[in-house]
Amino acid sequence: MSMDTESGNGRTTAREVATTAARGLALALVSLPGAVLCFVLSAVSVALIPVGVGIVTTPWVLTGVRAFADRRRLLAARWGGVRIPRAYRPLPRDAGPWARTFGMLADPATWRDLRWLPVDMTAGFLTALLPAVLVLYPLEGLAIAAGLWRVLPDGYWYGFVPVTGQASALAAGALGAVLLASAPRLTPPLLRGHFRLARAVLGSPQGELAERVRVLTETRQVAVDASAAELRRIERDLHDGAQARLVAMGMDLGTVEMLLDKDPAKARELLAQARRSSADALAELRDLVRGIHPPVLAERGLGDAVRALALRMPLATEVTVDLDGRAEAPVESAAYFAVSELLANAVKHADADRIWIDLHHVAEGAGVLRVTVTDNGRGGAAVEPGSGLAGVERRLGTFDGVLAVSSPAGGPTMVTLEIPCALS
Repeated sequence: MSMDTESGNGRTTAREVATTAARGLALALVSLPGAVLCFVLSAVSVALIPVGVGIVTTPWVLTGVRAFADRRRLLAARWGGVRIPRAYRPLPRDAGPWARTFGMLADPATWRDLRWLPVDMTAGFLTALLPAVLVLYPLEGLAIAAGLWRVLPDGYWYGFVPVTGQASALAAGALGAVLLASAPRLTPPLLRGHFRLARAVLGSPQGELAERVRVLTETRQVAVDASAAELRRIERDLHDGAQARLVAMGMDLGTVEMLLDKDPAKARELLAQARRSSADALAELRDLVRGIHPPVLAERGLGDAVRALALRMPLATEVTVDLDGRAEAPVESAAYFAVSELLANAVKHADADRIWIDLHHVAEGAGVLRVTVTDNGRGGAAVEPGSGLAGVERRLGTFDGVLAVSSPAGGPTMVTLEIPCALS
């Protein structure tokens, strides 16, 4: 029996049906315990705020809830083509436990997360389980028709068919065959229905346009601050590096003019020193330009730029690129520096000895650039105020990007970022 079927989106194969069912089953097995754990911890932590304990624990718990919701956002875009906007209000970098706790509790997105948890552990669990049921339940009907009915207890029902003998068993098998034949058409919409349910609860009631305006207003200041910090860094590097060397080189050349007739040997020594200073200044200027916008990124694109970045890593780094074009320059720059920051974190903090980088583009809808950086380190990475990951998240927020971190204790750490964009 063929599981291929023609639909408006093309041909759905048996492999795709099985993949969809497996994804739904995995979501069901994760959504129920994950949502219950997050909800219980959140309720207990918030209840402990009056006695002071919750002031310390609530930011950590709500950060975990956000990570759980972010993972669902990522899977919604990857598996269902459903985009769930991330609209958390940024917290000050130097915020203490008190400011972080009440800053997060004052964010409407936090309460949408908390309302979503009971929905995810009930209706979300059922909608995620349906694709797997639609594939596995028909197999029972076929098994009944093949002879399983002989060992079933009296009064057993398969669907709406009471199984009492061979004839009714064949009817159960026919029902199972009909359900199995409908699986290719029904399993993808059922899985998308799970993600649409999550979007209905996690999404802002103000509407997508109003939410976008609010998020852009909040991220605009972040972008301005980042640009100002970058300008200050460039000025500082020029002043302390290349400019100082060029000034010293000018002084050396002035001394050479005076010593050229009196002490030629000393003049030649100073000329050699000036030549070295000019080479050092040129190298520092090249490093500065590379830090602003690497030439390889401008000339050869994101894939080759990340490969060049990997070659300079002290760890074994494997890069996989599947891009059939180039994104806009600001998107490429944001993705490049995000990867650079993630690699720096892996080297400094992860205690890893191997890194994997995967870049590919999903052409569904408006298109998404997806980058995954994985290391086999000790884990424990989290998006915290003032951390490198928080900086990456702010940079991506300017482009409506999403950052998801999976880093259990003991590793591995997988950081996935997605930026909506089209390739040209």
